[in-house]
Amino acid sequence: MEPRKRPEYVLEVLADPTCVKDIVRGILHTIFFHRYFPSIRPSSLEVLDLTLPVVADPELETLIETRVGQLVRQLSSTSSPSGGSRGELGVRFFEKRRRKASGLGGWLTGTGKSEEEVCWEVWKLKITLTTPRTETERMTLLRAEGPALQKTARSIVRIVNRDKDHIPPITTSETNPFPYEILLNPRAEYDGKTIGFFS
Repeated sequence: MEPRKRPEYVLEVLADPTCVKDIVRGILHTIFFHRYFPSIRPSSLEVLDLTLPVVADPELETLIETRVGQLVRQLSSTSSPSGGSRGELGVRFFEKRRRKASGLGGWLTGTGKSEEEVCWEVWKLKITLTTPRTETERMTLLRAEGPALQKTARSIVRIVNRDKDHIPPITTSETNPFPYEILLNPRAEYDGKTIGFFS
């Protein structure tokens, strides 16, 4: 059987310093709302006059807050004189698979774990923080951010509704069958589809 190709989706995000935290939180929660399989109590988040879904799970919310906070600190500390900086967040979803036995190799090397985590989907958020220099630039950016966020949320919904065949079957009774991680500035290469936040 040929291994499944892991899809990667790239979301381009342009935001100003006053909204970047809420925009990125909203996008992350929208992704997780559609890819988090345990039973949840849905909630919502208001961002730029748009209501986005929230996964009301304390562990996930803490992870999102931590990574978004790290991203905002990085963007603030690397801002250039022209008023812009870039950063990335990556979201990876895994399935737990039984590790194939390789004779005594695992026993001798101490790698005799019975399970391994295999990534089945990647989302990359490429965030550009822009600081408007004039009031006119600030108002133009603020007017554009709401529709752009709505377009990104719709793109996420379109993707998750269209691309389902790669999602592995749930084979465990654990609360969360698919582990996940959120990485600041992931180093993997992009070979996925790009979705422009302002395109």
